[in-house]
Amino acid sequence: MTEMQRDKLFLKFRIRSYFAKKIQYLRVLATNIKGYDIHPSVILERHLHLDRLYPQGIHIQENCLIASGVTILSHDHCKRVNNQPLLAETYIGKRCFIAVGATILPGVRIGDEVIVGAGSVVTKDVPSNVIVAGNPARIIRENIRMNEQAMIINWTLETGWTE
Repeated sequence: MTEMQRDKLFLKFRIRSYFAKKIQYLRVLATNIKGYDIHPSVILERHLHLDRLYPQGIHIQENCLIASGVTILSHDHCKRVNNQPLLAETYIGKRCFIAVGATILPGVRIGDEVIVGAGSVVTKDVPSNVIVAGNPARIIRENIRMNEQAMIINWTLETGWTE
C-alpha cells in the first residue's frame, strides 16, 4: 500500500468516524426518548431488539458496546401477575461488550466489565469481570479487565492473558 493510499484510507476512516459519532448520539437519544435508561456513552449498533413493552426496565450503564442483533428483554409474557406480563428490571453494568446476536432475558443483572459471547443466551445474573458464552451462558474466563472503550486490557497478542 502506498503512502497516498494509506492517507486516503485514513481520511475515509476519519470521515466515517465523525458521522458515526453523530449517528450514535441520535440513536441513544431516540432510545432514551422512548423510555430506555441508556447512558449517552453507550454504543448501540443497528438491528437491536430492545423490549418495547417495558422500555423503562432496560438499564445500560456507561461505556458499553451493544452489537448488532442483540435482544434485551424486560418482560416475561408467560409469567403473569394479575393477568399481565411480568415486568422485570434488566441491568447491564459499565464497560461491557454484548456480542452479535446475544439474548439477555428479563430480570438479569450483568456486572461491570463483562463480555457476553456471540449468540449467547443470558438466563441468570452475571458477576463482574468475566466472559460468558453459550446457551445458557456460562462463565468461561474470570478476572478480565476492560477500558473505557469496552476493550480487554489484560490480554495482548504477544503475551496472551496477563492474569
